[in-house]
Formats: sequence, structure tokens, C-alpha cells
Amino acid sequence: MSTGQFGWHSQRWSVIKRAAVILGFSATIGALSPAISASPATVAGSSDWSTRNPSLVGRAVLPFDTFASGPPAGAFVVPSTQNGVTFPLPEQPVEGFSAIVDGRSSGEYLAMEDTGFGSKANSSDFLIRAYFIRPHFKTSNGGSGTVTVGDFIAFRDPHGKLAFPIVNEGTRGRLLTGADIDPESLQRGPNGDLWVGDEFGPWILHFDARGRLLDPPYEVTGIRSPNNPTLNSAEATQPNSRGFEAVAISPDGKSLYAALEGATVADVDQTRRNIYEFSIRRHTFTGREWRYRTESPGNMIADMSAVGRQHLIVIERDGGRGVGATFRRLYQVDLRHPELTGAQVKTQLVDLTAIPDAHRLSLPAIHRGDLGLGDPFWVMCESVEAVHLVAGKQLLVGCDNNLPNSGRNPARPDDTELILVSVPGMRRR
Repeated sequence: MSTGQFGWHSQRWSVIKRAAVILGFSATIGALSPAISASPATVAGSSDWSTRNPSLVGRAVLPFDTFASGPPAGAFVVPSTQNGVTFPLPEQPVEGFSAIVDGRSSGEYLAMEDTGFGSKANSSDFLIRAYFIRPHFKTSNGGSGTVTVGDFIAFRDPHGKLAFPIVNEGTRGRLLTGADIDPESLQRGPNGDLWVGDEFGPWILHFDARGRLLDPPYEVTGIRSPNNPTLNSAEATQPNSRGFEAVAISPDGKSLYAALEGATVADVDQTRRNIYEFSIRRHTFTGREWRYRTESPGNMIADMSAVGRQHLIVIERDGGRGVGATFRRLYQVDLRHPELTGAQVKTQLVDLTAIPDAHRLSLPAIHRGDLGLGDPFWVMCESVEAVHLVAGKQLLVGCDNNLPNSGRNPARPDDTELILVSVPGMRRR
């Protein structure tokens, strides 16, 4: 059964909270009713949430104007000045992460950016990379709340595996850009290879650990995006920007689970999202599928992480940002038992618009005018698109910001936020 309906108390607190934010005192509203803000919706398989509340246990922020070496980027962004940012930028921006996996040592992560500035048309000078980062989370035991950016993996196609011309077609390195692929999800295979979920195909892309494309793209028969360069838009069966937004890997490293962000064009049920199994050993889609239903047709699957052999953690979100970001939740999905309607049973774990922050880790505000801080803490970026299972029952959640979008602060572009959430109700088998 679907479990995303709010109870009356949750509805009431949602209205109070949003009104308070608009009036400018979001940092203190949590003190009014922490019990209400922490109470989740009624969920499958749970009758006592009083001892299973999620909580914010860490937060780190990377400034939007963080750059890495490389050529200027953003020459095709129109208008050239937006939200206080002037394009082109002097170097490659390190802005927003659509996927996060473990790095090379404890406390380090590999975080992948997506297309760049939001579209294929304006991102041809944005180089596709994944950065090794080290968040210094602010926790109840201290921490600066900053993020150190290290070296990066540059994705490229040196052997011409893509069956279409790329932006850097005639160059020696054949670096891939945001006009060539739209990488939204990332997993590391048992041998260190990288598997990327893309939206332009949509495809599964197979890279080695150094970022070199190893195989031609893998696609699901009959699933084609209007951005697919091998067909005309009339042949598309999937809406634009609704491809493989989420890819999880099984704990044994044998399978990928690739989810479409949106429903197919022809599906009469526009709340249905298809999840496909891909065999890493055989390099093929197996034909095994699952169905996930969103709480409304416009909601999207933004990322997934596998928990044990039987469950997935899924981000389901709306398309809003700032005070308009009213629906973004983490669900645990049972892969074993579908509902009578054919969709998998999902259990709400966290409402990302109202995360209990008893230790006020999100305070003080970094910038004057920041909203949604304090208890409860509100994830206000437009694209909350990364979830990664950390030790124990903690989840790392990251925002993918299309520079210069604003959400946390209406007067400035979004910084990249990384948050740690403790989820006692999560099952790990």
C-alpha cells in the first residue's frame, strides 16, 4: 500500500512552518513544536514512531563559487548575468552533485556532477567530472561544516564508443561535456569500474576507474529520450530529462537497479516509475523489472541506494525550490513483495522538509537571508539528487544545483549542501 499521505498534525505543522519561513523567522520555528515536526506520515509496517525518529547529525557546505582547473565554462548560459553570477566563469565550477559514492579512504567521497548548467544547449563547455571530496561535517561533537575538494576523474571517450560526434570529437583526449551525456547517477563495481546512469539516452554507461568509456551505451529496448542523438525527437518514448536519474548497486556487486525519473509517455498511470535490473557480469539488462509509484504524477525519483538484498532507499521529490520545495522524502522500498496494484511497498523514513535538528547543527546561518534552518531543518535546493548509505543507519544526502539557481537564499545562488541523517527506522537486510 502507498504510505505517503500526511496525517492532520503533519499537515497543520507544514502550513505553520512554511508561513513562518515566508515571514522570515524559520530559524526559530522548530522550538514551537518539535514533537509535531518530527512526526512522520503513517507508514507500512510501523505503528510506533516515537522511538524511531530521524535526525540531522551532520552538515557541510561547499560555496557555489568553488572552481577547479580547466577552461572557462558557461559561455552559452543566457542571459549572461543571473542571480549575481556573470558568465562565462573563469574555470570549471564544482557545483552540485547528482551522485555520491565512497572514496579511497575513510571520510572521503567521490561526488559526480551532472550536465552542468541545466540543459544540453548551454553545457557544451562544462566538462563531466567526479571530484574526490572530504566533508568536515558540523556535528554535535564539533566540526567546521566545510568541504575540501581534491583531485578529480575526467570522463572521456578515447576509443570512440559513442556512436555520434561529441563536442571534443577531434581532440586527443575526447573529454565528455554536458552536451554529450547527462550523468545523473554513479556506482562503483567490484573491480573499481564506474557505472553511470544517463538521461540523454537514457543509457547505462561503463567507465574504468580513470574515467575512460569502455563500452557502447547500454539501453532498455523501447525507452528513448528526445535528447537521444541517434534518433529524432518524434521517436521519443520518454519525456525530456526523465531518464536514469537513479542507479543503485546490489551489495554483492552483481546487479544494478536503474530507475526512470519519470513515467513513460505512453503509460496511462503517470505515477508509475520503472526500475530495471542490469547484470554487471553479463553487461546486459536482465528483463527483470519492478514498479514504484510516486505520491503524485509530477514527483520524480531522484536517487537510490541499495540496503541489503531486499530493500532500496529512494529519494522522491517535487520540482520546487526554496519555499516551493514542499515534497522531498526518503522511502525504503521492499523489492520482495509488490502491492496488489503491482507496485512495490514503500515505507517513509524521512521528510526532508522537516528533519529534526535538536542540536541546531544547521545554525547559525552562513549568509544573511538563509531560510529553512534550525529545528526542523528544511532541504530547500531544487534538486536533492544524491543518497548514499554510510556506516550504521546514517544516510548522506546531497544537492545538485544548476548554477545559478537559488533555494536556500532567494538573494544568492545555492551552495552545495551535504547532510548526514540518522535513520533508526531503516532496515538493513
